[in-house]
Amino acid sequence: MSRWERVRLGDVCDFINGDRGKNYPTADEFIVEGIPFINAGHISNNAIDFSDMNYISEEKYNKLGSGKLINNDIVYCLRGSLGKHAIVSINSGAIASSLVIIRPNTAIISSKYLTYCMDSIQFIEQQKKANNGSSQPNLSAKSVKLFEVPLPLLDEQNHITDALDIAAKLLSLRKEQLAELDNLIKSTFHEMFGDPVRNEKEWLVEKLKGITTKIGSGATPKGGKESYHNEGICLIRSMNVHNGVFKYDQLAHLDDEQATQLDNVIVKANDILINITGASVARSCIVPTDVLPARVNQHVSIVRVKEEKGTSEYINKLFTTDSFQNFLLAIGGAGGATREAITKHQLQELDIPLPPLPLQNQFAEIVAKIEEQKVFVKKAIDETQQLFDSLMSEYFDE
Repeated sequence: MSRWERVRLGDVCDFINGDRGKNYPTADEFIVEGIPFINAGHISNNAIDFSDMNYISEEKYNKLGSGKLINNDIVYCLRGSLGKHAIVSINSGAIASSLVIIRPNTAIISSKYLTYCMDSIQFIEQQKKANNGSSQPNLSAKSVKLFEVPLPLLDEQNHITDALDIAAKLLSLRKEQLAELDNLIKSTFHEMFGDPVRNEKEWLVEKLKGITTKIGSGATPKGGKESYHNEGICLIRSMNVHNGVFKYDQLAHLDDEQATQLDNVIVKANDILINITGASVARSCIVPTDVLPARVNQHVSIVRVKEEKGTSEYINKLFTTDSFQNFLLAIGGAGGATREAITKHQLQELDIPLPPLPLQNQFAEIVAKIEEQKVFVKKAIDETQQLFDSLMSEYFDE
């Protein structure tokens, strides 16, 4: 429980709207270099992303009647991406009309402490209640001024931000470590096998249909998602299949009768799953054994590799290389269809470079060792996330 007095933001911060008048910059007034003009799309992970920034001239900036930034201001999104926020570390800049500048009274509250407050459950709940948008989320600066935050003394605020900074940094390092392990698998594949589309190592090439015992997708049971169950036989959908990763969120379940109707798409250990329709087309992973028994719906295809021809680790990694992903996406978007799709025939006719099986097995062994390390890192990430969340709860929740 928060042990400090709670205050309204409007009592400890100034709020500055963007200029909405005739001097508001138009797209043709943006220039390559100049003064940053920040919109909601430039806020990412609580930071300002300058990689695709809009800039205005100093002359245009001087004409603005409002919405001018100074160092340590907080930009806060009022529309669309509701509640996105970031501290600015620039001496001059301006904001789009979808944002508001929150300028803390630094004699009372620090910008860094306030941004952590904005990430708390309590603050997010206030945002949800104040949202007055219908089709598009929408807040007013007037309503945000009424949001309350706990207000310890500045020394205590600094102690809180230091503790949260350490936990956040540790979490970031753990995630970087996980990414490095993924990159190690990627670089090992390219070192051993080269690019699968160019096939510069001149491996023997076979059609996918010639190296598999099954290529096929399933269906959605009658009644759609309303007919799913909380337990039973798993139904794997496209949202579960990501490149190299199986996501357990929203994993559906079927009863025995529903599953029997999909017995032609029983998933087996080491099967490769590939999305064949929709925005996630071409995403691919190996099914984890802990979801078996399972079936797939019509948006996911099973690819079952002949053991004497190849390994699932090799084929799945081939599918998820950048070059082969681009190739699959080009197939999926071809033909002028309104929705991306890869047909069974197109999968069957894919040209697959086939290195010698012992080399594929060697790669699979390397992947297995790296995956073991990833398990430990993921556990460390979960533990660090729990630490961060418990600190946030201790400092900010009632």
